[in-house]
Amino acid sequence: QHYYITNNLRMTRRGARRLAGGNTESLTQSINEVILQDVHSLYIEGDDSLLNVGEDLGLSVEPPRKKINIMLIGNHSAGKSSFINWYIEETIQRTGVAIETQGFTLVTSGKRRDTLTGTATIHFYPMLKELLSTDKILDYLATEVTTSKQKKFPLITFVDTPGLVDGEMLYPFDVDQAIQWMGAKCDLIFVFFDPIGQALCKRTLNIVEHLNEFAGDKMRFYLSKADTAGTETDRQKVMMQVVQELCKRPGLNKTGFDMPTIYIPSLANEKQRCVNQIEDVCRDIDKAIAHTLQSILNTLDKDCDTLVERIDETLAEDTVHGKHNLKAYSWWLLFQTLGYGLFLLLITQFIFSILSPSMLSAFIDEQTTQLVFQTIRPVRQLFALIPEDNKYFVFGAIMGVNLLCFLLAKLLSRTKPRLTSRMKKLHIARRKKILETIKPKQSDMYSKYLAQCAE
Repeated sequence: QHYYITNNLRMTRRGARRLAGGNTESLTQSINEVILQDVHSLYIEGDDSLLNVGEDLGLSVEPPRKKINIMLIGNHSAGKSSFINWYIEETIQRTGVAIETQGFTLVTSGKRRDTLTGTATIHFYPMLKELLSTDKILDYLATEVTTSKQKKFPLITFVDTPGLVDGEMLYPFDVDQAIQWMGAKCDLIFVFFDPIGQALCKRTLNIVEHLNEFAGDKMRFYLSKADTAGTETDRQKVMMQVVQELCKRPGLNKTGFDMPTIYIPSLANEKQRCVNQIEDVCRDIDKAIAHTLQSILNTLDKDCDTLVERIDETLAEDTVHGKHNLKAYSWWLLFQTLGYGLFLLLITQFIFSILSPSMLSAFIDEQTTQLVFQTIRPVRQLFALIPEDNKYFVFGAIMGVNLLCFLLAKLLSRTKPRLTSRMKKLHIARRKKILETIKPKQSDMYSKYLAQCAE
């Protein structure tokens, strides 16, 4: 009886530890997923989203992705689809010795199980529109949406690529170009080498060499189906052949070349056992997610600082423009007054040079007539001083000065654009929101993320 009680207590403790570990992992996944979704919403949701703020300020702000993209390449039957099925713990991709995957299949986690064809896939992933430049590829694009929440799958989109073969195999589209384009968009590129006669597939090696030119830091190499390679000696021989073939390519000849051996546990060859490093693949994925999360949070902080700085510059520029416009209006008022004043003098002199007091008194009373002529007397006396021979020259000069005043009024009154009162208030409100809401939220998300690493 004592044995059974002790044994039950041990089982209970082990069960509690497993439960606690499972809850911790689930909590970790949910925090990371929530952080990615929250950051994404800050960029795209609402009138004051960072995307809209950047657009109004003339800045290009790119919203982060909510998931990382992992592309799997390799010869046909290298185990790419099998790995995806194992990771998500659901049979989504067909597997077998035949060339099952002839196009690109994106596997992602969603609210319900669904299969999207080419056009629907383009709508689901707008970034793939650029891929349409590859002829006939639309018919070979698909997306498998599954409800699986296993491991870190809610934060991942797998890209299963066509199985690569040498010889006369014809693909319906330029598979090399399409894989290279997709590689530039992915965060990780897993290269699977199959030890059963296909590890040295030249097409695979050629694509890997091209990808290494711009995405070398993203690539990870694995010897898949390692349990089918025979004895340990056979397995080492295959790995040496693959490494030697890779190192023949100048861009791939590097020190510290790492190629873990992996196989799907449920499909393992019972007769041939070897070290299975498939958990290393999961760790590589976890590292990529962690790096992406940190990068996204850092980018959010940087974008906030950039937007606030641009708002400050815009408001300061508006103040400078306001001062300039006030000065321009003052010059306009001055030269307009001078211009119209000189023009009025000429008109007055012309009218009263041909109009006598008796003629004016016919229209108005005697007292008003005297007042008018007394008012314009200084003007008449001034023009009387001009010699008769120079009057036309003086009149012409006054007309020239008059036109010059109007020209200067036009040139010096050029204003610069200013913010409307509504836009100015909007910029101030958005600046306040970024500093008092979004940046503290970013700090809080960073704290939650780092709390997962604390003891």
